[in-house]
Amino acid sequence: MKLLLDEMYAGLKEYFEALGYEVLTAQEAGLKAVKDRDVVEYASTHNLLLVTQDQKPAELAELLDVKCVFISNLMIAKLVDQKIKVSFKE
Repeated sequence: MKLLLDEMYAGLKEYFEALGYEVLTAQEAGLKAVKDRDVVEYASTHNLLLVTQDQKPAELAELLDVKCVFISNLMIAKLVDQKIKVSFKE
């Protein structure tokens, strides 16, 4: 599966590649500072799974039936909470 990392996740490209994914960043695709719909349509046209932290492109992806993983602040907080509880039991 090939991923399209939205602008805020470009720095994670090497990590996803190390995990075995083919990865394209929004910047590499020429999608820097474009409309959310353009990012979603690019993912759809190129059969990419969009990884984003922005709610609007995630919602557009859902409406347009485009594969997307939405990394919400709530999801991040829960992961950090879990890691704290496991690593730093008092």
